Amino acid sequence: MSAQTATPSTTPTGDRTPDGGAAPGWAVLGPGGIARRFLSQLPASTGTLVAAGSSSPDRAQAFADEAAEYGFADVRAGEYDAVLADAAVDAVYVSTVHTGHADLVLRALDAGKAVLCEKPLAPNHGTAMALVDAARQAGLPLVEAYMYRFHPQTAALLDLVREGVVGRVTHVDASFAFRSGERTGRLFDVATAGGGILDVGGYPVTMAAAVVQAATGVAVAEPVELSATGTLGPTGVDEWTVAHLTYRDGTTASVRTGVRVQDENAVTVHGTRGRIVLTDPWTLSADPTITVHTVDEDPRTLSFAGAEPYALEADATAAALASGAVEAAQMTLDETLATARTLDRWRAAIGLRYPFEAETADVPTVGGRPLRVRDDAPMRYGEVPGVGKRMSRLVMGVDNQPDLAHASAIFDMFVEQGGNVFDTGYIYGGGVLEGRLGRWIQNRGIRDDVVVITKGAHTPYCDPESLTRQLLESLDRQGTDHADIYMMHRDNPAVPVGEFVDVLDEHRRAGRIRVFGGSNWTPARFDEANAYAAANGRHGFEVLSNHFGLAEAYDVPWDGCEHATDPASKRWLEERQVPLLPWSSQARGFFTGRAAPGDTSDAELVRCYYSDDNFERLRRARELGEQYGVPATAIALAYVLHQPFPTFPLFGPRTIAEARSSMTGLSVELSPEQVAWLDLRA
Repeated sequence: MSAQTATPSTTPTGDRTPDGGAAPGWAVLGPGGIARRFLSQLPASTGTLVAAGSSSPDRAQAFADEAAEYGFADVRAGEYDAVLADAAVDAVYVSTVHTGHADLVLRALDAGKAVLCEKPLAPNHGTAMALVDAARQAGLPLVEAYMYRFHPQTAALLDLVREGVVGRVTHVDASFAFRSGERTGRLFDVATAGGGILDVGGYPVTMAAAVVQAATGVAVAEPVELSATGTLGPTGVDEWTVAHLTYRDGTTASVRTGVRVQDENAVTVHGTRGRIVLTDPWTLSADPTITVHTVDEDPRTLSFAGAEPYALEADATAAALASGAVEAAQMTLDETLATARTLDRWRAAIGLRYPFEAETADVPTVGGRPLRVRDDAPMRYGEVPGVGKRMSRLVMGVDNQPDLAHASAIFDMFVEQGGNVFDTGYIYGGGVLEGRLGRWIQNRGIRDDVVVITKGAHTPYCDPESLTRQLLESLDRQGTDHADIYMMHRDNPAVPVGEFVDVLDEHRRAGRIRVFGGSNWTPARFDEANAYAAANGRHGFEVLSNHFGLAEAYDVPWDGCEHATDPASKRWLEERQVPLLPWSSQARGFFTGRAAPGDTSDAELVRCYYSDDNFERLRRARELGEQYGVPATAIALAYVLHQPFPTFPLFGPRTIAEARSSMTGLSVELSPEQVAWLDLRA
């Protein structure tokens, strides 16, 4: 066996960086065991430790005293706020328990500091999503401290994969598990998000993803399939679990973790021509090695002695700060989010949800601060007579939130941006999503400040009796006594329209509904309902929710849907001035770049929207978007907002980033001539 040595580049310790700039000043927040490892290697970085923060002043001082042993004199010790206010601190290393990360990350970003945060960034994707958004909005680095990602051994492994040394990668086997002697402490406490998956399970998950990314060239690899088995111990945390992952290109991975079973803690990358083995991928001793086994040559070993991964991750964070970046290339924010989603799925597969994530939990805002509308919120507002509240022109669809933590994070962001209208339906998520929205509203104490749209009476239960039963059940799920706007989710032409009007009017007079209308109702049936109401002293339909947007619809995604994109429907809306709450205003991705004349892979997109006229609308939206500096999706949204009748478009972002992208349309002002030009009428 031949041996080759790769010598990592290191930066000499000193008061200045190699480019002549001042050495970055670091603070440690949470001086525990992992912080001491960071401290022991920080002298090999370009930075210097200037402060230590803890909720316990004594612990902070003890850490500051210990820092002198590593050459860091005059380290200031104090509570978190004092440390974050220190002008000498450029970057912070957050190393508290998992559940303490979010608060300190936000406080550090607010204080203008770069953040290197121990893994996992947060216990779940919802919280991680909010932290990533905060960093991007602040324009400051946020780096998840998977320190092995910064080690030259990992870089070399990924280079070997890119070069195809073992052929096409087919499978990754990765494990990180150990045996704790006692079931005590944070690892076995559900209140601090204990267990193997969150403590060390992210290591094999991120390694498998990195290998697939290197093999395929994608920026972020996330499994399309995940299954898992495992054991939950007597304290409620995962003690041993194995997950099987499949990626889009067909590559598979087996990942293992645990806190009560010792594993070999190795990584093997299998390919069509051999395998690559790392026997020390995580703890990275003084001389970790890679062994390459291929079909046409003897095994060879690469050595990576002398690297200090904690110093390297500190330098990567400092370099990001110096360059104005919000992330480090070795572990990007999108990778952090994909990892959080994968760890959520792994936990869900073995039935692990922490009490603070339960559907009945009082989930606070991510930073624990009162929810408020930001002074720079971009929202536009309108009114629907009878609702009695000013309504945001954008309506958040309650149909893409997988858990309460995720829902809370994205709903909070929507409110901070001025949003206050939420659209839900009896059938969404089998009722779970209505309950999730209601719990969030109760947690925030804002029922009087938001407008909740409730829909019911969907096929095949579209009749007056089902309407009443579902309305009452929806209100119970939401924990409220009324719907600000109630819409029948479908129409049933077999039922005389007056029967629907009678029952809706009854609920309105009883105070259970303030305004009602129809979703997926034709203009003719809507007019028929209002003619009956006028003739019989009833309240009429006042709102409509049909498919409407810049792209003309030639078919609809689901049976029973109605669109209002044709010229006759547009004239009807303008003449009646009926408030329209359009769904799929961005044509289910037609304006995002998914649609192209030669790409027919999405049969639904082709069936509903493909035409020469719609592709011309897309071209014009892109052209106008370039003028405004916004994506075509923002122009498509602005088109809906600038109609000659009231519109309150629904949107269903899956992430905070998607929500922000859609909201850029709020900043676009279109003239009537531009609206007509986009719609090919000029």
